[in-house]
Amino acid sequence: MTIRDVCVSGRVLIIGGGHAAGQCAASLRQKGWAGEIAIAGEEAYPPYQRPPLSKAFLAGELEADRLNFKPPAFYEAQNIELLLGKRAQKIDREARQVHFEDGAVLDYDRLVLATGAQVRKLDIPGAALRGVGYLRDIADVEALHERFQPGAHLVIVGAGYIGLEVAAVAAKRGLKVTVLEMAERVMSRVTSPTVSAFFEDMHRAHGVDLRTGARIEAFEGESGAVVRVRLADGSALPCDMAVVGVGVIPNTDLASDAGLPVDDGVIVDEYACTADKNIYAIGDCTRHPCPYFGASIRLESVHNALEQAKTAAAAICGAPVAYDQVPWFWSDQYDVKLQTVGLCAGRYDQEVVRGSAAEKKFSVFYLKDGGLIAVDSVNAPADHMISRKLIAAGARLDAAKLADPAFDLKTLL
Repeated sequence: MTIRDVCVSGRVLIIGGGHAAGQCAASLRQKGWAGEIAIAGEEAYPPYQRPPLSKAFLAGELEADRLNFKPPAFYEAQNIELLLGKRAQKIDREARQVHFEDGAVLDYDRLVLATGAQVRKLDIPGAALRGVGYLRDIADVEALHERFQPGAHLVIVGAGYIGLEVAAVAAKRGLKVTVLEMAERVMSRVTSPTVSAFFEDMHRAHGVDLRTGARIEAFEGESGAVVRVRLADGSALPCDMAVVGVGVIPNTDLASDAGLPVDDGVIVDEYACTADKNIYAIGDCTRHPCPYFGASIRLESVHNALEQAKTAAAAICGAPVAYDQVPWFWSDQYDVKLQTVGLCAGRYDQEVVRGSAAEKKFSVFYLKDGGLIAVDSVNAPADHMISRKLIAAGARLDAAKLADPAFDLKTLL
């Protein structure tokens, strides 16, 4: 199929307001869609970037308008309609219409679901107390700012990317930070014990009370506001505010209610298309085939959101290119940037460390049967960029050479 085989007029309706939605609209225009494009998002903001929420925006170093994926003038210049504060309620696939909670009904020729994910909430006593919050959108961070003051007791539940990034910002700002992680190590879902240990030591060195294997039993309050956290071992911690970061759940109800296949994500093919040829899905809400993992996966990453958006736009415009991206992620904590490429969790049989953890500059290479499947790089951007190419090429590597800091990785390319 080529672009000449497809009518590039009509309306593309995009449901969502994050990276994926903004990129899809921009790519549609870039790839020749001449018809209407409308973005309908629940929030009152145009599509914006979420990674700074737990970093620079939380630290007060960025204003909300600097989070924008594109400036407002872009959408006007590209004739992209922004429909903000609109919650989609139902998809009528036969009529090609989306019904919204405010009673509006919009027609579409192509529909793109960029509905993202919602935070997984704790179901324990006191979870609704004032001062207990989550971090997923601008409103969440703005609710934290009032209490985010030096000397305040902050308890963070969950030691994944979000929890540790919040801990880093808070510790630098002078808050008294406690991190509670139910697993036996931090970031256990995404990295190895070697990298977990490095980040645990780093946070403790910055004064964070980091507790693994910790189970929270309840939040306790006075006058409707949280004042302490009760743990399963009977101990209690003072708490002026709490941030819960225990994962997310993909927003798939709209798709499943419309009869589209869902399995911890909206099922899409390599062109980001659902079981309905007129409906695409992109970003955190999707499960897609991944040749590098050998199975379908759901990814929560900016890279995946942007590239799936480009893939969907190309397919809609009649120039399909299969999505074939090596997953990669990053996290900023204190003066450390962790960059991860590939998926290592539970899949590797050999680990090779290159560089020095003591100097905060090293990489951990994960091999399976001699093949490179993932790399964690700490303050080693050159290793990260080379590793992306090596994994994409299906490289098989010599562990001894990898471990030798004198060996030039570029020669492997």
